[in-house]
Amino acid sequence: MDRKKAKIDEVEGLEDVDPQLVLSMERLQEAQDELDKANEEANDKVLEIEQTYMEKRRPIYQKRNEVIQKIPEFWLTAFLSHPHLSDLLTEDDQKAFKYLQSVNVEDLGDIKSGYKITFEFSPNPYFEDSKLCKVFRYVDDAAVTDVGNAPHWKDGMYLAGFDKTKEG
Repeated sequence: MDRKKAKIDEVEGLEDVDPQLVLSMERLQEAQDELDKANEEANDKVLEIEQTYMEKRRPIYQKRNEVIQKIPEFWLTAFLSHPHLSDLLTEDDQKAFKYLQSVNVEDLGDIKSGYKITFEFSPNPYFEDSKLCKVFRYVDDAAVTDVGNAPHWKDGMYLAGFDKTKEG
């Protein structure tokens, strides 16, 4: 409260303001501080619950992934059918996505830190890698991309539209 009161006192012209109004504003700030603390505690509890259920969902995701791998070009079809993701896929992306077998999202320690997306590919004519990863970290409540691993291209098979790490 002292830092908030100091801010109120610093504002020019407040000497003419009704002392009851100043007192009410200080009480309002105290109530807001209590609300902020309660919200922070609630967010911590929600995070705990989310992490618990993420662990419970993991075997279900694995089971689903086994089924998905039996459906030809599932991920290509899923991305092309998505109203937002379909606009992001280039023709080169589509060539590589024909070999995409699974997409796994994993938290970095906890949900607040960020996450890693791992794309697993079957052997393909374009690159040697079976896995490509992209990491996103949260900084000040915004997702910031860390560079993932770039594909190791097979000779003469570079897909310019697919390799986003090459773009300036």
